[in-house]
Amino acid sequence: MHLLAIEDDAEAAAFLAKGLRESGYTVDLATDGRDGLFQATEEKYDLLIVDRQLPHLDGLSIVQLLRNNGNHTPVLVLSALGSVDERIEGLRAGGDDYLTKPFAFGELIARIEALLRRGQAAEVSTRLRVADLEMDLLGRTVSRAGQRLDLTQKEYQLLEFLMRRTGQVVTRTMLLENVWDLHFDPQTNVIDVHMSRLRSVVDKGFETPLIHTVRGAGYILRDES
Repeated sequence: MHLLAIEDDAEAAAFLAKGLRESGYTVDLATDGRDGLFQATEEKYDLLIVDRQLPHLDGLSIVQLLRNNGNHTPVLVLSALGSVDERIEGLRAGGDDYLTKPFAFGELIARIEALLRRGQAAEVSTRLRVADLEMDLLGRTVSRAGQRLDLTQKEYQLLEFLMRRTGQVVTRTMLLENVWDLHFDPQTNVIDVHMSRLRSVVDKGFETPLIHTVRGAGYILRDES
């Protein structure tokens, strides 16, 4: 699960990230409201942890802007502001839960788990589709225009990552961290080799290519027909 924590206090952010990673989550950090909003809109996250009092843009404004733009990613609001009225304000702004500082880390994890379960229960689809490309998440099969595509396990993971971010530029760093679980660039052509093979399977022989290179940025999967 991929989380974004928006927290301007460096010590609190480091504590939060360390604990969440030890609990098995992938965590990105943003240290002010403006950067947090940018990351939340540029990347797909399973859950956002948002502090209320942030420089440049406060936490509740972030939540309201996301909701107004159709982003329904679960949000857990963290704040030292803990009166009943302040908690109500946070929930009415679009937060899914509200936790007052200081908090027990175990309670934070329990609330995150509850929000993620709620989100997974709402996500009933077991298939991903882009144009005539379809992925069966249960059967772990892929087809295009009704024709089954033969992918290796890594190619399947790579394609699933792209399909879940259809229309979004996916960078080399994102692929290394999420598909290969590497937090450094080994300076090899592993991504290029796998992407070339994937494109030959997904696009070769079909009228409309779906996987595109964005020069200097990465890759994007989209239907341009």
